[in-house]
Amino acid sequence: QSSAPGADKFGMIDLSTPLAGMQKAEASLNRTAARLATAADPQSDAVDLSQEAVAMLSARTAFQANAQIARTEMELSRNLVDLLG
Repeated sequence: QSSAPGADKFGMIDLSTPLAGMQKAEASLNRTAARLATAADPQSDAVDLSQEAVAMLSARTAFQANAQIARTEMELSRNLVDLLG
């Protein structure tokens, strides 16, 4: 029996979903940072700083939520092993 991609060797923890969410949040933050980096260039289009601040906060919140999901999955798995062990 094969385990899901991202699952541990016992097939109990699958962190692929929260990891994908964390990677998506990181990509969003990187795009926002790139837009902010062009804000000082007078030749570039105007950058809405309030919109970019909201995007940064949203990326941070998404990253934190997915990290908490991963921690919870690991804790539940540990508890299950303790119950079965």
